[in-house]
Amino acid sequence: MKLNKLHWMSAALVFALISGFIIHLLLTSEAQPQTPLYTFTDSKDSYDIELKEKSQQVTALTIKLAELQSQVLRLNALGDRLAEQANIPENEFNFSELPPSGGPMIQSHVNQTLSASALFSDVQALETELQLKEKQLKLLESLTFGHHIENTSYLSGRPIKKGWLSSYYGVRKDPFNGRPAMHKGVDFAGKENTHVIATAAGVVSWASERYGYGQLIEIDHGKGIKTRYGHNKELLVNVGDVVNKGQSIALMGSTGRSTGPHVHYEILRNNKHIDPVKYVYRKAK
Repeated sequence: MKLNKLHWMSAALVFALISGFIIHLLLTSEAQPQTPLYTFTDSKDSYDIELKEKSQQVTALTIKLAELQSQVLRLNALGDRLAEQANIPENEFNFSELPPSGGPMIQSHVNQTLSASALFSDVQALETELQLKEKQLKLLESLTFGHHIENTSYLSGRPIKKGWLSSYYGVRKDPFNGRPAMHKGVDFAGKENTHVIATAAGVVSWASERYGYGQLIEIDHGKGIKTRYGHNKELLVNVGDVVNKGQSIALMGSTGRSTGPHVHYEILRNNKHIDPVKYVYRKAK
């Protein structure tokens, strides 16, 4: 019995020591700073969000860069064609090349993987180039037309020789939904394939499809005046062409948002629409 009692006491003492050691370990581990388990997950989420934002910035800048490059190419084509029409030697006025200026030209890298900052630099460079091209185009316009454009760019008459005025400028009932809507031009109805003519001399600044207008011709007459001829079936001129007053520029049709054959005729002064009626009935010089 004494032996068994001594054995039991020894076992209890060992158990107590082991229990005390375990409690000590637990207390010691709690006393030391621990890294929260969520830190890695949170860091990864933050990184993913930042990466997504950067990717969206790069995508937006890439799209903007492509749009600006397209505008530069369009202005180049317009300037080259205008210089050719004016018989200006290429070595005297090369519209495709930038004029002399300080600082290096930043080349576009739209097909490469770029950082947002690099793309932003390219966008700024192209915007500067566009400003220079616009200045060149204005200079070329004055060199090309001189006093001739002063006389022949005088707006007057109808954009067709045969047909009738079918809708006026101003608020009217929309032909598709019946709601009141602003009509920013006048409509001339006629037979399909009727010749649409320029109401003044100028340079073609748009010759392709455009939302709502269908096949559209836009002519720049200088001094902030432009005319537009919409819903054509076929276009007879190209961007950069110099057209004369009364020249056929398109064939009447019903493309775009249209209910039948007609030409939608607009006049813009400094990019703001004005009522064309007074010019339609204006006496020619």
